[in-house]
Amino acid sequence: MRRKIVPIALLLVVPLIARADSQWVLDKCTLTYHVVHPLHHVEGVSTDVRGKGVCHAGECDFLIAVPVKSFNSGDSNRDLHMLQITRGALYPMVVVRTEIPQSELKSSAIRANLEVQFAGQTAHYQNVPFQLVRKGKNIRITGTVPATCSDFKISRPELLTIPIKNDIPISVDATWSRS
Repeated sequence: MRRKIVPIALLLVVPLIARADSQWVLDKCTLTYHVVHPLHHVEGVSTDVRGKGVCHAGECDFLIAVPVKSFNSGDSNRDLHMLQITRGALYPMVVVRTEIPQSELKSSAIRANLEVQFAGQTAHYQNVPFQLVRKGKNIRITGTVPATCSDFKISRPELLTIPIKNDIPISVDATWSRS
């Protein structure tokens, strides 16, 4: 009888132990890349962003993914060229991962270490500052990822033989809800 109870007890207890302490779902998000050329400034915006966060044992793992083709700069030729130079057909998604101590989600500011996969390359950004605003079960997170073309081995596009600046910062405005 005892031999039957132990496996049954393990089947009931193990899922409770392994279950996440909390989960977060990305309700809405706007990602905006900024490109600077001596003749003009360009912004490309995407709201087609998906994300999830799972917290367990005091650590939260977050993942955000966005299709490269979903960024809109207001110029379809420019957007098509962006897809070409970023190898969007081969690498159609931008994926961002980070791990944050669960206790930091209660503060008004955090510094996150990010892993960004884009254009077939992976870049790491350390101590990126983000602001947090809590409202009920929601957290709004805003900040800027200091990306560059060279981080992802992207040839800088040119206009009149003058290339854009290497810096392509990405503004993040994301609202997460606790599920």
